Amino acid sequence: MASFFGTTDPAAAAGWEEGTARKAFFTDTSICIGCKACEVACKEWNQLPTDSEGMLGSSYDNSGGLGADTWRHVAFIEQDGERIEAARRSGRALVNLGMPAMPGADPAPPDDVTPDLTPPDTPEFRWLIASDVCKHCTVAGCLDVCPTGALFRSEHGTVVVQDDICNGCGVCVAACPFGVIERRSDGTHAPGERGAHKERGIAQKCTMCLDRLTDDGTPACAQTCPTESIRYGTREDMVARAKERVTDLHARGMTEARLYGANDDDGVGGTGSVFLLLDEPEVYGLPPDPQVCTASLPRNYARAGLAALGMLASAVLAFGGRR
Repeated sequence: MASFFGTTDPAAAAGWEEGTARKAFFTDTSICIGCKACEVACKEWNQLPTDSEGMLGSSYDNSGGLGADTWRHVAFIEQDGERIEAARRSGRALVNLGMPAMPGADPAPPDDVTPDLTPPDTPEFRWLIASDVCKHCTVAGCLDVCPTGALFRSEHGTVVVQDDICNGCGVCVAACPFGVIERRSDGTHAPGERGAHKERGIAQKCTMCLDRLTDDGTPACAQTCPTESIRYGTREDMVARAKERVTDLHARGMTEARLYGANDDDGVGGTGSVFLLLDEPEVYGLPPDPQVCTASLPRNYARAGLAALGMLASAVLAFGGRR
């Protein structure tokens, strides 16, 4: 398990030799146009089943969410002017805390170069359009609980499912704090049918196009995105680019902009998919404080050990004095 303290290299923690920088996505939802090119490219490259149900009756969404057959999902969220103002207020609260500068911190910019934070005119209506994907967590609950070793950490820091090893138990599904990984909808493997139905019941999710990464390529979704809403590169570069973008949007008065997944001290140790959001994570269906289920294991083991020692001590006191 990777460390929760400070910046971590999950590939190195998994035993890979140093030399390959951790790869990551940066999804800038502020410039996503909802064309769904990423969804189509992902399905075509990874040979995933199509979504044949048609429109779901909830905006222009036809896939509903991430799952075994949909590794990129474009969400459409409608907001009125009141909700937009609320998003800007909550965004300002994240960065404008009125706290004094810490010792050694960079000095504040002079007044004559302070950016104009006057918010732009608030529209009466807007779309929040966001392309969601697996987070490739630094500390991945799905990877930690897999009983067969079907999930592994690649040399690029990504989390990948080996479909020829997965037995369809579904433990990883419950372990993911983001609800990303899912089993095929036709259930678990039937006896004697594994060879004929290789993908029946197995867990599936985004691999960040590991086969393309191996050849120094770009994941299909990032390659096809026409607005560069989805970017791909080293995680260090993606986080730096994301922070610059947030600073730029705040300078334009769009204080609702905030990052998700860039904090290495969160409940999953930071993610390999960083997002720029224009409202609180819950609006996008993301947990505000994701927690990997295995984080409490050391504490639980310690408690179990203390309980066992207490029971042993009690037994010694109860029966040790008998003749």
